[in-house]
Amino acid sequence: MAKLSQINRNGKRAKMVKQYAAKRAKLKAMAKDQKLPPEERFAARMKLAELPRNSSKVRLRNRCALSGRSRAFYRKFKLSRIALRELASTGQIPGMVKSSW
Repeated sequence: MAKLSQINRNGKRAKMVKQYAAKRAKLKAMAKDQKLPPEERFAARMKLAELPRNSSKVRLRNRCALSGRSRAFYRKFKLSRIALRELASTGQIPGMVKSSW
C-alpha cells in the first residue's frame, strides 16, 4: 500500500488540474497562435507561468485504484500488476483467465 499522503497529494493535484484546465488551455492557445503579436503571446506565457505548478496535467501520477501503487500500472484496468493478478486469480475480472501453454 502506498503512503496515504502520496495518494492524497495526487488527488489534490487531480482536482487542481480539473479546476485550471480551461484557463490553461486558453492561455496555451494564445501562446501558440502565430497571428497574435509577440507581446501578447509573451504575456500569455507569463500568465501561464504564474499558474500553480500542480495545475499542470503532466504532474499527475497514475495510481492503482485499490492499493495506490504508482509503478506497474495498467491503464485499461486502472490497477497495479499485483492487484490485477489477485483479482484475476479470484475470477473477479470478466473474461480474464490464467494462461497456460
